[in-house]
Amino acid sequence: MRKSALDAVYDLAKKDPRVVFIGSDLGAGAMDKFRKEMPDRFFMEGVAEQNIIGMAAGLAMDGFIPYVNTIATFLTRRCYEQIAVDLCMHNLPVRLIATGGGMVYAPLGPTHIAIEDMAILRALPNMTVTAPTDAPEATRLVNATLDVPGPVYVRLAKGGDPVVSRESDGFAIGKSILLRKPQDVLFIANGVMVNRCLTASDTLQGRGVGAGVLNVHTLKPLDEEGILAAARGARLVVTVEEHTLMGGLGSAVSELFMRRLGRIAPQLVTLGIPDVFTEKYGSQDYLLEQYGLQPAQIANTAAAAIGQLAA
Repeated sequence: MRKSALDAVYDLAKKDPRVVFIGSDLGAGAMDKFRKEMPDRFFMEGVAEQNIIGMAAGLAMDGFIPYVNTIATFLTRRCYEQIAVDLCMHNLPVRLIATGGGMVYAPLGPTHIAIEDMAILRALPNMTVTAPTDAPEATRLVNATLDVPGPVYVRLAKGGDPVVSRESDGFAIGKSILLRKPQDVLFIANGVMVNRCLTASDTLQGRGVGAGVLNVHTLKPLDEEGILAAARGARLVVTVEEHTLMGGLGSAVSELFMRRLGRIAPQLVTLGIPDVFTEKYGSQDYLLEQYGLQPAQIANTAAAAIGQLAA
């Protein structure tokens, strides 16, 4: 997914002289074509993440559109004040491409696991927060960022994830995509949880329970009308995110239902990571299983909730 996103940045730079790239201690060979062909718009800094946000802000004030890339935890936790004051307060067109969103870096432990990134950035005025589900969608998303007036956060998974997005559905920041029509259940997800929800939907279908899937790739601005339209008629809505339950997708949908639907809202179940630092080390899939976020677990949770509604 990262390669697809960065290739899209390169293609944008070939077409638009305002595009510049800033990396922080990326591996050897990263963006080599960009560096060789457009060296005056390529900057590879060391381990100095707060500095690159300041650099990006300065370049944006001079009319450039900087695309910044580094590891998600370093780009968000370490740079939060710089993002808030340098980027959001001035509403500058800087694109933050975060590698390893969610639990991608599970082998490295909680210092490298980005499970609160979207919540903290969602709290900042002027910030757009996104999480594409696969590599083709990451390309479409990066292409759509060029003319967004303010800062944009792009949360990337590790790559190699199943391709479930469809070019025929189109793409627009702030517009959710209905991949499967809701019936008894509607799954609302983003990032790699979308493909897991599609698999969970298949499992439920085999049990006689229809389940739709809505890809909410943009957490902010939230597609309120799209979510409400998809949820209409569903008996159960299940949000699924590779993120803490505090302030993420589940929180956003809960707030929407409370504000717009009140007592007529469908039953809502939120699945994600509880209010903890991840304690275990291992693979991304191993940690997802620890928090009930693999397809069979998602299906079982939804089936149990539907069963309670019928009781």
